[in-house]
Amino acid sequence: MDLASLRSALRDSGALRLNVKVVPKSARTELAGVMADGALKVRVAAPPEKGKANSALCAFLAREFGVPAASVTIESGATASRKRILILR
Repeated sequence: MDLASLRSALRDSGALRLNVKVVPKSARTELAGVMADGALKVRVAAPPEKGKANSALCAFLAREFGVPAASVTIESGATASRKRILILR
């Protein structure tokens, strides 16, 4: 699973659900790869306080998938490092 195939899946189906492992307080916000269980690992520069890391994650995913930030929502795991993300086209 790579970002190009995920973009294609979003374009084809109109919606995409992702499992994401978030690492807050990193040096920069970036995609760090795919974990063994298939979850995307994303490093975010923002700290995990007052929703800053969640906002940074949603903004990053919106940029990567070319959708508005409002099209990226956290379905579950808002206070955990593992999250379920819904992206709508």
